[in-house]
Amino acid sequence: MRIPLHTRARLAVVAAALVSASAAGPAAAQSVCLPLPRLLTLSPPGAQRPPAGAEPVTLEVTVSGEALDAWEEGGQPATPRLLFSHPGITAEPARTAEGAAEKDRYVITVRADVPAGIHDARMLTALGVSTPRAFTVGDRPEATRTAPATSVADAFPVVPGMVVNAQAVAQAADHYRLELRRGQRIVVECAARGIESKLRPVLILADATGADLVAERRGGVLEFTAPDDAAYVVKVHDLSFLGGPEYFYRLVVHDVAEGAQAPARQAAVEPVLAFSWPPPGLPERADAEETEGGPDDPGRPVTLPLDVAGRFFPAADVDTFTFEAEAGEVWWIEVGSERAGAPTNPAVVVQRALPAADGGAPGWEDVLELADIAAPIRPSTNHYAYDGPPYESGSADCLGRLEIKTSGTHRLRIRDLFGGTRDEPTATYRLLVRRAAPDFALVCWPLHMELRNGDRAALSKPLALRAGGTVSLEVAALRRDGFDGPIELEARGLPEGVTATGLRIPAGQSRGQILLTAADAPARGMAAVTLVGRGAAGDTAIERPCRLAGQCWPVRDGWSEIPFPRLLADVVVSVGGVEGAPLTLRTTGAGRAAGAALEAVEGGALEVPLELVKREEVQGGTFQMRVVGPGFDQAPGFELDVAAPKPLALDLATLKIPPGDHAFALVASAVTKHAPAPAPGQAAAGVTDIAEILISTPIHVRVAPAPKEPAP
Repeated sequence: MRIPLHTRARLAVVAAALVSASAAGPAAAQSVCLPLPRLLTLSPPGAQRPPAGAEPVTLEVTVSGEALDAWEEGGQPATPRLLFSHPGITAEPARTAEGAAEKDRYVITVRADVPAGIHDARMLTALGVSTPRAFTVGDRPEATRTAPATSVADAFPVVPGMVVNAQAVAQAADHYRLELRRGQRIVVECAARGIESKLRPVLILADATGADLVAERRGGVLEFTAPDDAAYVVKVHDLSFLGGPEYFYRLVVHDVAEGAQAPARQAAVEPVLAFSWPPPGLPERADAEETEGGPDDPGRPVTLPLDVAGRFFPAADVDTFTFEAEAGEVWWIEVGSERAGAPTNPAVVVQRALPAADGGAPGWEDVLELADIAAPIRPSTNHYAYDGPPYESGSADCLGRLEIKTSGTHRLRIRDLFGGTRDEPTATYRLLVRRAAPDFALVCWPLHMELRNGDRAALSKPLALRAGGTVSLEVAALRRDGFDGPIELEARGLPEGVTATGLRIPAGQSRGQILLTAADAPARGMAAVTLVGRGAAGDTAIERPCRLAGQCWPVRDGWSEIPFPRLLADVVVSVGGVEGAPLTLRTTGAGRAAGAALEAVEGGALEVPLELVKREEVQGGTFQMRVVGPGFDQAPGFELDVAAPKPLALDLATLKIPPGDHAFALVASAVTKHAPAPAPGQAAAGVTDIAEILISTPIHVRVAPAPKEPAP
């Protein structure tokens, strides 16, 4: 049984709180990576789009983050730019009365053609493009609370249907005044985690004096029906009474008719596990909807294939579908629920009807049980010694193969494993039973390094390439309906000065890499990039996008804070910032162009000449290198002499490398001193930091067929 993501997060909060309370000591001075630009806050975190045909809406926002520095361009200081994933949202620096750009303040313009939902905001800085921050565009009127409202007397007035953007105040509760009629039903919703806030909201509905009437500490949604015509107070605070710019939220009060369902939640970022849902080509609406038949329901008769939408509601609900099947039939069953945003842990049991014995009722024999989709790459299991990525790409949903052994009546029963503990109308699911449609889904993230002294960090890493540097993306493949072929990986639309190398995901495996490499002296550039994987099921070619995942917040100590990853709206790569990579490892060779393939013969030896370019001081005399890539990853690791790297010798016969074009990479962690580039108009500060970095280099090999023995 897999504990759902939302449940594990709560358990981890408790564990982290206990550990942080008992452990003390200063944070390590050494950084686990070089400085990178990170956009941490964008206030307010959302805006109302104008009606169709209306003039664009403008608003002023304030940003904060790490390394959001200006740079010099053409001898003049260049102001950092605020960018968005949708072209209908643009930004210009706010200006003083004298026309100078204000630091960290921008005027945003939102056009009417911008879809409602989450869009990513980024900064273009001296070091390149930053990590993103979620920006919500909606259709409701918006207000921003700027002054504290920590008492009934200072309560901020709200009306149903209005969104209030605010920041939680530490050690206090925010107060909102609300006028209600007798019998009026409202739903109070606080968007926080879903818009990348650190806030874990507690909602309280109080009377006009501030006396609490109803409290909700779990999901950020509170329902209330007013007993009288009166003024009421909504209180909001963090579960641990934390506050500040990183604890922002969007509060809305919905006016809901009696008996009507609660409105849809505000838009939220997608968790990493959502990359594999929905399957390609799935219609937006299911063919049918399940109907509740009570606890003794014998099952709804259906015919296969099946596409049905349902709910795990009321509590402990079990839905049953009966069907006839013939021996030898093969079906694939998939359930989308947690991946679609529901707080659920689905389980499926398929049973075969047994003949009635001695006039009694027929029995049932289990033929298949499904629960949990395993992660293609096992995520980290602890917060100290790195043993996997801090990304959960598996799911509590179901995906599996049903082979009919005996003709006859069968039934499929679906339930939520934790359904007896909750009564959630929003606990929806989509059940699919289909013929095999072999396919795959892809997700990737920046490769994490393995530190020598343990690693408790889960850092957000923008694809901001330093000159001469390589960023490696680890790719995970979820295989669907028996697809077991190789998957070729590719990056398209790269900025000038950047090349990409895809390390193929071999047949039957789930792990690959895409390496993005910057030239030694690239021009400053940026581009929205497309990552794809290509495969084939029989004669049918398959091409699927590869989603990019990132951390919402840079977590430098996993004992004190839980990593919170999510899928990004797009893939943006920048190159040519103000700094070069401290180290560049590359192949050398007279008369061979940079990046050109090495030549070898099947069954022979391959010698890889290596050069280490050191732009900053390196600690240690050797690096422990790993060889990664299909086929080549069977080669043993080796020590690289920092002062005079020796060629790497590989035995292609032992590795069983066939003829053709191949790619692999050499990867290592290294410790280097770092001297940040000075800001415009300032002198260099010298070495100020020590960083542990990941170095890697892609290597291309063309293996020719072995010469044939002459006929006797």
